Amino acid sequence: MTNQMVHTTYREAVREALREAIRKDERVFLMGEDVGRYGGAFGVSKGLLQEFGAERIMDTPLCESGFTGAGIGAALGGMRPIVEVMTVNFSLLAADQILNTAATYLHMSGGMFNVPLVIRMGTGGGKQLAAQHSRSLEGWYAHIPGIKILTPAVLEDARGMLWTALADPDPVLIFENTILYNMDGEIAADAGAVDIDHACIRRIGSDVTIITYSASLFKALEAAQTLSQEGIEAEVIDLRTLRPLDNETFLTSIAKTNRAVIVDEGWRSGSISAEISARIMERAFYDLDAPVERICAAEVPMPYANHLEQAAIPQADDIAKTVRRMVRRNG
Repeated sequence: MTNQMVHTTYREAVREALREAIRKDERVFLMGEDVGRYGGAFGVSKGLLQEFGAERIMDTPLCESGFTGAGIGAALGGMRPIVEVMTVNFSLLAADQILNTAATYLHMSGGMFNVPLVIRMGTGGGKQLAAQHSRSLEGWYAHIPGIKILTPAVLEDARGMLWTALADPDPVLIFENTILYNMDGEIAADAGAVDIDHACIRRIGSDVTIITYSASLFKALEAAQTLSQEGIEAEVIDLRTLRPLDNETFLTSIAKTNRAVIVDEGWRSGSISAEISARIMERAFYDLDAPVERICAAEVPMPYANHLEQAAIPQADDIAKTVRRMVRRNG
């Protein structure tokens, strides 16, 4: 290991992860709409076609069900496909393949056949892409047994989760919030595979536990910094993986802080935040000094206008206001 750091962006971290995977394993290839000549809808795979050729970087027809099914078949045939779905709403066209085939094949085959498939997709709002391109449906997919759901937020996870996912014998879905692609920072030059089984405490605190994931992590950290200046110390947990959920990390934190706020860019009704809240109530009710609070997206189709879109998504100010009310009411 080395302590040398390099400057990179989230987009470049994902690209380097793809590059490394293709170099390390001849079974790995990338397929999806515009991943080749165009370089991906968000520029993630730019240059990879020229570097690795059309057998490793495959442009597909506009048919999510078709190329996701092809990815499942390739995985069953011994390959390690990475399927890119441009945005999460398009994944609904492949929902039958994901839910009824990829997620169930091991069970339906009596444990004989695994499906080592990785599906990457853009998710989330904030880029003025309107209602059909800005959904946060990772919580929906977290409902499905037989698959893992990863939500990398920090650069290390953007860089390292892919290889760990490829090593998994079963289907893994990686949700990359598109607002993060331009985020930049420092990362270890030799950064590589990371654990995908545990949540991570990104900030230590004693007064409230803020549970979140993906782009909302940075809003939670911003709110925590503001609150710290007011004498309120928030512990911020990055879930990282929505299925399976790492209950132990957030339950241990709540036993210390006695308050919990869940920040989720998905819609409130039937959301992953509702599931987490239920688990807290089932297993940590007597640790709580206040009811669990949830901060979610407004239950409307995502607006196109920037000011309305920002109002529909949880923001740092919303988190800070909620925490102040909880702490002062029960202080």
